[in-house]
Amino acid sequence: MDENNTPRTTRRALLQAGAAAGLLLTTGVRALARPEAASPTAAPVDAASFRLLVNGSDYELALDARTTLLDALREHLGLTGTKKGCDHGQCGACTVLVNGRRINACLSLAVMHEGDDIVTIEGLANGEILHPLQQAFIERDAFQCGYCTPGQICSAVGMLAEVRAGWPSHVTADVGRASPALTDMEIRERMSGNLCRCAAYPNIVAAIRDAAEEA
Repeated sequence: MDENNTPRTTRRALLQAGAAAGLLLTTGVRALARPEAASPTAAPVDAASFRLLVNGSDYELALDARTTLLDALREHLGLTGTKKGCDHGQCGACTVLVNGRRINACLSLAVMHEGDDIVTIEGLANGEILHPLQQAFIERDAFQCGYCTPGQICSAVGMLAEVRAGWPSHVTADVGRASPALTDMEIRERMSGNLCRCAAYPNIVAAIRDAAEEA
C-alpha cells in the first residue's frame, strides 16, 4: 500500500489478471466450437449418373456431381497416369485431351464431359507402339522424377495440334502465317502452363521439336 493506504497494483498481479482473462477467452472460444454448438450436418448430395468415353472405352459412373474429371479418372477409373499436382490449375500435371484439346482435369467437373472423347496418357500409345512424343521424351531424356511427364506429353500433343491449326501464341512473329514456325521460343511459350520441378525444360523442348519435325 502507498502512504494513503491505497492498494498498489503490482506487476505480478497484473500478469495474473492478464492470464486469467486469456483463459476465459480461450474457454469461451472452445465452447463455441463444440460439435453440439455447430450447425446440423448438411444433407448428402445425390449421385449423378453419367457416361464417360475415355481412351476409347465407355464407362458408366454414379458420382457426386462436384467430382472433378481428375478425381473421376484417378479414383474411380483407376487411370492414375494423370497426376494431381497443385489441384488449382497452375502446374499442368493433370493435363488430358478432350475432343483433341488440352485441358486441366482438376478444373473441370466430370459430369460436364458426357459424350466427349477423353484421352489420357494411357491412351496415346497404339498397343506396344509409343506415341511419337512418348518416344521422343525417352530418347531426349526429357524427364527426371517423371511426375509432370504425363501432363507434359498430353499438353504437347494438344499444342502441336494448335500449331497445325494455325493458332498463334503471344510470341508469334507473323500471325498471318497459316502455320506458325515452331521455334524453341514458341514451344516454351505454348508449354508454359506445364511446370517441371526438376527443370528438365531444355530436354522437353528438344523432345517436342523432334516429334514436330518427324511429323
